Amino acid sequence: MFREMRRKKQQLPQSETVQIVNEATCAIVGVIGDEGYPYTFPISHVFDEANNKLYFHSAKSGHKIDAIKANSKVSFSIVGRDDVAPTEYTTYFKSVHGFGSAYIVEDDEERAKAFTLLAEKFCQEGMYRFDKIMTDEAPAAMVVAIDIEHMTGKEAIELTRMR
Repeated sequence: MFREMRRKKQQLPQSETVQIVNEATCAIVGVIGDEGYPYTFPISHVFDEANNKLYFHSAKSGHKIDAIKANSKVSFSIVGRDDVAPTEYTTYFKSVHGFGSAYIVEDDEERAKAFTLLAEKFCQEGMYRFDKIMTDEAPAAMVVAIDIEHMTGKEAIELTRMR
């Protein structure tokens, strides 16, 4: 169903792909937006490796939520490395690209799990406030999950040659 990578030699092992997803603080998600135009937006994500899902939070309304409700198919990209080598006319990159189905998390248990994972990744020093945030602020936010259907990592050919 999904295309194979054309330059298979540059495909990263699954462990490195997962490492990039886990360490990155920003992913770009693409949806089908208004009038069929692609619409992309950055997210602060967390990867639930056991369930092969990305989670992010959002306002309860807006372009991305409308798009996800209209068509759950999404793609995402994450850049793990992007070192420009100007004298070589290239970039030493490592990136991840994936496809999946997004949905609004309605289940209270899954929602709490997603918020906990996000807080542990991004707010470690503020975890002492987690319960208060969940009571006071989390109800105003929406949690979105992406069930990942296909995900691959790729690196610059120069990095592959260095292995």
